[in-house]
Amino acid sequence: MPALHEDIRFPVVERFTSINGEGTHAGRLAVFVRFRGCSLACSYCDTVWANRHDAPAEMLSVEDVVSFVEASPASCVTLTGGEPLLQDGIDRLLEALMADPDRYIEIETNGAVPIAHFAAVRQRVVGDAPERLSFTMDCKLPSSGMDGFMLPENYDALDARDTVKFVIGDESDFPVVRETIDHHNLMERCNVYLSPVFGQMDPARIVTFMQEEGLDRATLQLQLHKILWPGVDKGV
Repeated sequence: MPALHEDIRFPVVERFTSINGEGTHAGRLAVFVRFRGCSLACSYCDTVWANRHDAPAEMLSVEDVVSFVEASPASCVTLTGGEPLLQDGIDRLLEALMADPDRYIEIETNGAVPIAHFAAVRQRVVGDAPERLSFTMDCKLPSSGMDGFMLPENYDALDARDTVKFVIGDESDFPVVRETIDHHNLMERCNVYLSPVFGQMDPARIVTFMQEEGLDRATLQLQLHKILWPGVDKGV
């Protein structure tokens, strides 16, 4: 494979193949690339170690990442962190990964980073292709302590390929979930996933909330990787 952008280097704290534990492709094999650094500090964050500015990382080029992905048996690629969209040159990596028409890329982003530019990159490279690149964007709720950092304009960049994920820590989050869904017409715009903070929020209570509010197009999400590998926070 010819050199792509050797001048760009990404701090990658881990890379591995496992199953997708969350999202619309949960349960499918995926190759994960986790980047160092995040602009938020959520109360329930389970990758605090990856957010530290001094976390050990490999400095990988676009070519390095693409080569690693090509060597994996998984056609699904999950870019995560930390916050992948904070990385300088990440749009070049997206373009390189999307060059393979059989590859599906999922970007997990925290809702506090503007995504319109990256949605424009998607439109330019793959257009409306349904299974090529999607955003799974968090809406941080009050229990996270980071709800004030959300960028409402991000919702305008989403479409039916994308997902808004609400991580619910306690019942005080419920009114914000309902208000955000209604205000941004999320049920008509994209996928909506409701996920409990693992070990803190009873998933059954979220089901009751969905019943009470008539959220028939939302999806309850459980983190499969935490069920399958309890207490393991790396490489899964």
